[in-house]
Amino acid sequence: MQVSVFYFAMLREQRGRADESLHVEAGLTVGGLYEQIFAAGSIGAMSIMYAVNQSYVSADHMLAENDEVAFIPPLGGG
Repeated sequence: MQVSVFYFAMLREQRGRADESLHVEAGLTVGGLYEQIFAAGSIGAMSIMYAVNQSYVSADHMLAENDEVAFIPPLGGG
């Protein structure tokens, strides 16, 4: 199935793009997709926020055909 993935901040820099369309296996969770894209050692164990179709979801949220997925890293500032 196809999903659209959007990357923000350091994830966009690491991936080298702001978004892409990916073919994924049925039954994949948003957390599983994140793990597939960003191997355990590449970003570390930071707290990533997941959004699917513009709503925040937990890592165990199952993806569906044509979902829009966003990976949002912690933001700093002050």
